[in-house]
Order: sequence, then C-alpha cells, then structure tokens
Amino acid sequence: MGDSRAALYRPHVDKKLAALSFVTVGELLYGAAKDNWTKAKLEKLKARLRSMVIVPYDYEVCETYGRIKAALPKGRTIADNDLWIAACAMRHSVPLVTHNRKHFDDIKGLIVISEHKVDAEIRSQRDLDLKAAASSEPPPLSGQSSSASEEKEPQP
Repeated sequence: MGDSRAALYRPHVDKKLAALSFVTVGELLYGAAKDNWTKAKLEKLKARLRSMVIVPYDYEVCETYGRIKAALPKGRTIADNDLWIAACAMRHSVPLVTHNRKHFDDIKGLIVISEHKVDAEIRSQRDLDLKAAASSEPPPLSGQSSSASEEKEPQP
C-alpha cells in the first residue's frame, strides 16, 4: 500500500478490471501480519481487496500449474507461489502485471507486463541528479575536461 512504483503501472491497470491471484492475497496478508500492521492499516488493505476480483484456484488452474512446472527448462526453478500466480493468469488468459519480471522468465505462453527496467532507469537518473546537486561544480559537458585550469593546445 502506498508503493512509490504505482504510477509506473497505472497506465496498465486504469479502466481495467483488476484481479489478484489468491496467492497474491495470501502474500499481502502474510506481509501485514509479519509486519504487525495496525488494525486501521489492515482494514484499509481488506477494503481494497474487497473491491478487486480475487482469482481462486480451480481444477484448470491446477492443471496449468502442473504444465508450467513440468515445462521449465532443466535446472530452472521458480518459487511455487510464483508458479501459482502465473497459472492463475494463464488459465484466465490475462497478462500478469509484475515488478518481478525475472521471477516469471521461462514460463512459455505467459504474457508479462513489467516496468522493472523503466524503474531502474528512473532511480539511476535520480541518483545522478542527487550527486550533481550535491557537487559544488556542475558535471562537465561531454567532451570537456573536468578541470577548469587545464588548457587545450590549439588543433593544427
């Protein structure tokens, strides 16, 4: 709740029916319990969950889970919860929106929407901006020397 990455994903979910896997709901409630959320914060989460579709398990989700796990390349493991989440998305033919793209690599047929790289680029630029702001002199322009006292010899 209140995740700073929400703006990155808003275009993917606005004006669409949002759905969460039953596994994702369990993970959210686990995190709240583990972090000992206040009753008010927990009630706010529960209210948001009530406004969303929660994709339950059914026999077809179970079959999809089995096919996904069996089709993984030899030696590749993916956490069971991530496999269940992928199975829910695939069974219902919907894309999976996640910031953990790498968790779902190698799942053939799964459509993944992720802004992970965009987020990394934004954080990287923010770090550069903060370093430049903290510096007493502006960073050199491309092709310029960083030392103001250094003189260049004229080119013939």
